[in-house]
Amino acid sequence: MTANERIPVRISNQELERRWTALRRLMRAREIDALIVQATNDWLGGNVKWLTDIPANNGYPRTLLFYADDFMTVVQMGIFDGRRTLKGDDPIHRGVGTILTTPSFPSIGYSVRYDAELALTDLREHAVRRVGFANGTGFLAGFSDVLREGLGNVEIVDMTEELDALKAIKSPEEQDLIRRTAALQDEVFAHVCTVIRPGLRDIDVTSAAQMQAQRLGSEQGILLGASAQVGVRSPFMGRHFQGRSLSSGDHLSLLVEVNGPGGFFCEIARTLVLGKASAELHDGFAAVKAAQEHTLSRLKPGASARDIAAAHDDYMTARGLPPETRLYAHSQGYDMVERPLIRRDETMTISPGMHLAVHPGYETESLFAVICDNYLVGEDGPGPCLHRTEKKIFEL
Repeated sequence: MTANERIPVRISNQELERRWTALRRLMRAREIDALIVQATNDWLGGNVKWLTDIPANNGYPRTLLFYADDFMTVVQMGIFDGRRTLKGDDPIHRGVGTILTTPSFPSIGYSVRYDAELALTDLREHAVRRVGFANGTGFLAGFSDVLREGLGNVEIVDMTEELDALKAIKSPEEQDLIRRTAALQDEVFAHVCTVIRPGLRDIDVTSAAQMQAQRLGSEQGILLGASAQVGVRSPFMGRHFQGRSLSSGDHLSLLVEVNGPGGFFCEIARTLVLGKASAELHDGFAAVKAAQEHTLSRLKPGASARDIAAAHDDYMTARGLPPETRLYAHSQGYDMVERPLIRRDETMTISPGMHLAVHPGYETESLFAVICDNYLVGEDGPGPCLHRTEKKIFEL
């Protein structure tokens, strides 16, 4: 069984080498012997996927020890004291020298330390003197506590900013996969338009979307959709709250945020009406579409993400609409949400090669106004919208 048979769409060896080389260059500049990253899922665990082309899944921790002068060591779910020696040439676990396993579970408090103990043993065998953490605040707490205590006098350096910056600029290969994800989502939305009808529950609609997405090559993601009578807001809601049945004249807000071939995320959102949309719905959509265009006009290389966010709030309030209180635009990659955020607490500036979702919105008791699309930033600003789905309310 070859790697290509196992993995439908995998990143190239050349792209992985590009990432490893860039990261090791930064590590050597800061005299860091090993970088540690960890993830428990492939929605918001992109550091692990970025380095290995293999995601973490289903809450199980997957920890990487990325060495400046050696192959990676992986610590993951498996038997007690499991060990595979690969020497870096395994066609699936590319760049990995050793895989260590232990049956730990985040739901079993005392077992979380097992991953850290394996990592500590490997770090000592490599005689590390300076260790970097990337997004260390996102490590499992028990893992982090045991690891920090066990490292003793080994210096710990925060490498989060450096890795975030590398991930934020998408290579040509990554950009191509992102475009494929956007195209997949367009097909999923078009499929939903042929399926949705009175009598279906919201969960029937999102299940049809998920099935189509997976047929087209998606592995993971979320589909948020909730219906209501026109005149009552229909916000995004997860499957636990998707039991309502649609009737003629209802509307449904749908967010398709699934990954595509290769594992990159995009997201698209539109409103569907089983009949005619009200003037309020049309006006709300026109308002958020104009707000999206306003932000796109400011997504220029060199622009401050926090300044763009402030400009968006000024734009909204000047029109009697609420400012953003959560997050209305952000980068995406192997993470559903990655930096830069277009928000007041972000320190990054916009650069060519970034990939952003832009989804301004607002809600009242009678309205949930939303739009969402993805864009790649070029030398002069955003290129054409990656989604081809028409920017309108869909009256079916």
